[in-house]
Formats: sequence, C-alpha cells, structure tokens
Amino acid sequence: MKPTLLIMAAGMGSRYGGLKQLDPLGPKGETIMDYSVYDAIYSGFEDVIFVVRESFKKEFEEKVVSKYRDKVKVHLVTQELNDLPNGFTLNPNREKPWGTGQAVLAAKEIVKRPFAVINADDYYGRESFTVLSKYLNSLDNNSKGKYCMIGFELDKTLSESGSVSRGICKTANCYLTQVEEHTNIIKENGIIKGEGMDGVLKLLDADACTSMNMWGFTPDFMENANNLFIEFLKENINEPKKEFYVPFVVSQLINSNIATVEVLNTPDAWFGVTYKEDRERVVEKFKQMSNDGIYPTPLF
Repeated sequence: MKPTLLIMAAGMGSRYGGLKQLDPLGPKGETIMDYSVYDAIYSGFEDVIFVVRESFKKEFEEKVVSKYRDKVKVHLVTQELNDLPNGFTLNPNREKPWGTGQAVLAAKEIVKRPFAVINADDYYGRESFTVLSKYLNSLDNNSKGKYCMIGFELDKTLSESGSVSRGICKTANCYLTQVEEHTNIIKENGIIKGEGMDGVLKLLDADACTSMNMWGFTPDFMENANNLFIEFLKENINEPKKEFYVPFVVSQLINSNIATVEVLNTPDAWFGVTYKEDRERVVEKFKQMSNDGIYPTPLF
C-alpha cells in the first residue's frame, strides 16, 4: 500500500505576517502546498493529511482541499491548544499550540501505514519526494522504528531576508545520531552563524546536514511520540511558550534505541517564504520552473 503524506499547516506564519499557507505564489495562483501535493502524487503517495486550525478549517477546505478531491484522498485534522492527553489542564496564559510534535499527533487516529511529514510553507523539490516515497514504499505496515529524514545542505536552506531556525544534524554511516534545533541562523559576509539550544552563538558549516522537517516514519511513531508528549507535559504544562518539536521526539527515540533514522540525500534546494521579502523571489522561481516545463500551468 502506498504511503501517506502529512502536511503541517496549522502555523499562522507570524514572521511572514499572515496565513502564508494560502498565499498564491504560482503563475495561476498556486500555493507552495499545491506544489508539494503535486510532487507527492507524482512520486507515488496515496493520500494526504492536512493538519490545520479549527479557525480556518472551512476556508482551507474551500480554497485548498477542493482542488485535490479527484486527484488524491484528502483528510483534515485540527491542532488546538487544548488537544492534550487525559489528566492535563491548559495553562490560560498559553497562546499557541505545542509545536510540530503535537501537530503530527493530531493525525494519530488515522495513520495506519508508513507516512511522511512536511511543513506546508516549504518547497522541497520533486526529487526529495521521490527519494522519500521510494524509502517508505520499501517498508510494510508492520515495520517499526525504521524512520528516515531528507537531509539538505544548510547553505541551501537559508533566507536572504533574515534569520531562520533549522535542525542541524550529526550523522554516522548515513544514520542520524543527533539533531539540535538552532535559531537565529544567518549568513553574513559568507559566514553562517546560529545559536544552539544552549543559546551560544556558533559558526556553522555551509554543507552541514540540515533537517527541514521532511521526515519518513513507520506508524509506531505515533505511540512513541504520544508517550513522550505526556512526559514533556509533566514538566512543561505550565510553561506558556515551550514547544514539543518533532526533532526532539526523534532524538529521544534514537538515544533510547527505539528507532533508527536513515538520512537520505537530495540534490534539491529548499526555498520558502519565511519573511514577506522572500515572496517576490519565490514567485519568480515558480514562474521559471513553469517556463522550463518542470510544472504544468495551471498545476491542477
């Protein structure tokens, strides 16, 4: 059975200044998500799960999902602040959901086979989806702990408009050994700098293996992540800004020898709209790819 694609689309894009998931960027008003879904279908994914917020679910279904109904199976699930395991009460001072880990868990009741996870507002490239699909198709539904990640070169994931956050990875024999979230990463005068989880500013290698939240998981990830979410909440339920990230879950499972994560290489360069200033460049790139015949116009 072909794999599932889960797209995390619940973030409101605070730095971008709006609901960038619905921003028309292609020649015929296509969104970045449209290109991801197109590439996923082309690469052999069978269905798509969108994780959204209840506040814009109706608009999302009307503007986005309607385009895909006759192309691929589509599911919508929601991520909300109060989507918590039994026994936990939401801190009233909290304003945002609990991060990408919670976003993936929003689909735990419907994921039954190997699946991929991506961000809604990142363009990953067709080859990235092809590599990911090939790996997931090599697994069966009973496989456990056999995860993968598409690794990008850090220099191919930066924004010209400001700093970004990225998961910087360490590997051994093509397997992930550690992923650490770095913030305020920026390139100045050819030098890339960023802050690790310890808050210390560090020099970073241009070709450092980087996670852009393009993952492949076996279904057991859901149970593993849910158990870790419970442990996370025991310590952080009253913290108004702490987030439960997918890279954190992955690191914990690697360290506990519960899972392995094979790092798959891609020749593609990432791009996205982290900032409003990025928009014009992204529009031009999609226009060029359309002119070059890489994508049809309109896409669907």
